[in-house]
Amino acid sequence: MRSNWVQRLALAATLGGLGPLALAAPNEPSQPVKVLRYILPAAETGFDPATARDLYSNHITQAIFEPLFTYDYLARPATLVPHAAAALPEVSADGKTYTIRLKKGIVFTPDPAFKGKRRELTMADFVYSWKRLFDPKLASPHAWLLENKVIGLDQLAKDAKKSGKFDYDKAIPGFELLDPYTLRIHLTQTDFNLGMILAYEPAAALAREVVQMYGDVKGEVASNPVGTGVYKLGQWVRGNRIVLEENTDHLPEIWDFKAGDDPDDVRIVAQMKGKKMPQIGRIEISVLIEDQSRWLSFQSGGTDLFWLDGPLAPKAMLDGKLRPELAARGVQLSRLIDPEITYYYWNMQDPVLGGFSKEKIALRRAIAMAHNIDEEIRVVWNGQAQKMEYPIPPGVVGHDPHYRSLLQYDPVLANKLLDKFGYKKGPDGWRTLPDGKPLVLQYASRNEASGVLQAEMWRKTYNSIGIQMRNDRMIFADIMKAEKLCKLQSRSAPWLADYPDGDNFMQLFYGPNTNQNNNGCYQDPEYDKLYAASQKMPAGPERDVLFHKMARHLEVNAGALMGYARYRNMLAQPSVLGYKKHPILHQEWQYIDIDKSK
Repeated sequence: MRSNWVQRLALAATLGGLGPLALAAPNEPSQPVKVLRYILPAAETGFDPATARDLYSNHITQAIFEPLFTYDYLARPATLVPHAAAALPEVSADGKTYTIRLKKGIVFTPDPAFKGKRRELTMADFVYSWKRLFDPKLASPHAWLLENKVIGLDQLAKDAKKSGKFDYDKAIPGFELLDPYTLRIHLTQTDFNLGMILAYEPAAALAREVVQMYGDVKGEVASNPVGTGVYKLGQWVRGNRIVLEENTDHLPEIWDFKAGDDPDDVRIVAQMKGKKMPQIGRIEISVLIEDQSRWLSFQSGGTDLFWLDGPLAPKAMLDGKLRPELAARGVQLSRLIDPEITYYYWNMQDPVLGGFSKEKIALRRAIAMAHNIDEEIRVVWNGQAQKMEYPIPPGVVGHDPHYRSLLQYDPVLANKLLDKFGYKKGPDGWRTLPDGKPLVLQYASRNEASGVLQAEMWRKTYNSIGIQMRNDRMIFADIMKAEKLCKLQSRSAPWLADYPDGDNFMQLFYGPNTNQNNNGCYQDPEYDKLYAASQKMPAGPERDVLFHKMARHLEVNAGALMGYARYRNMLAQPSVLGYKKHPILHQEWQYIDIDKSK
């Protein structure tokens, strides 16, 4: 019966002039739409995949837009699979040529930008979207994904800076359109990670007509997301409420994933195998910044799927497991170490903290050695994190669990270092700069509970070495803007893997990525040279040697202090079926079901 329905739906999808599909799905029209209620702990910033930079906005862009590739829902470690592409890319032996074929029949969500026509997705839409990352007017923070990789693409950006206009119509050797559904990409150098890069939201396709109709003065369409994904934007009250609705024009998909090594996969397969995707027709998302408000919403049944941050962990967990009273209610826990790193950076362009003179390096080293990371994990995150000494976290290719940083906790040595390099204490007990001027440092943090706790932990650190600290409490969106412009003096910055390769973390300190992802604006020619060399290598021992050298350079110069990777604890109500937290995907809404009778 199901196969007949799928055949009918697929047949209708090929009849281009029919508009949205009207055939009956397994969920009969008479049945109410299934609704999943979800919470974001911070406000979104916008839904343009080329400019959205935060995890919360990317929950939404991942649902609305489709890149060429994605990751298998159950496979661990994360395994690349086709998404909008018909198959995985064909890669030349030297890793410099990728041939990608697109599924036929994918259409954009109907929108006035298309003037009543049914708009099919083609490879030209991907080429346009990737070029858009390089438009100086848009100033996308994601240009680094393809920077210095595609033949001719960087030159387009240089020409635009000279002329003042980006030429989207100019053909470049790096993008060879063989037909509307086939693209051959020619790279400047070997790159075996391109498939993973093209699975990241900023590489998703956006229609040119949408940008022309809704783009602001920069060409950004943060308020009008029109994609080809499983969901479309239904309602949006900024910083408060987001509603996604099923995109019924999406090509039909059937849940068909194999169980991995996790014994719980068997349950998930039994609950979901053979079902149409998505089962949930409406996602209602609330923005609740306060920890207690989020917890009360889940406890009262007002939230179906809940991100349990560290500060709330004791309410639901005991010794890393779900509390018995919650388990008895049928509440589900999906737990993993996030492929992330929270690191502490100093703005290397700052006149007080930045630079590579001996006294500046000594100041940063002393601060790093005075900070007790284990205590921060215990106090701020209730133990729901693992200390990291290497920039590449667990679950990511290139991680080294045996690596030991040169910057170890030693407040006594930290004070001696400051004394030696002229940061003397005055009669009031506070240190001054070597020239005798006051030494007062700024630490930026988010203005909710965890940010306040982080600031207090760092105040304790600075007090222990006689340095005055001021705390700038800011909303998350303002932090992101200031950080990109190198305006923050210091901050604890989390970075969650865009794709599961160490390259995605080592690029955080690459000089040319300043004003994109290099939040500390770190500029070290030797580090940049090593990073550029690592880009030409496949994952393996030879590349790992370069990564180790880069990590040591970062420590010697005290360009950043590695902190921790947090546990991701996701709670699901008994009514949620088939749920398992994925290490790379921001959300899993299209892969799960909900049964309110439970």
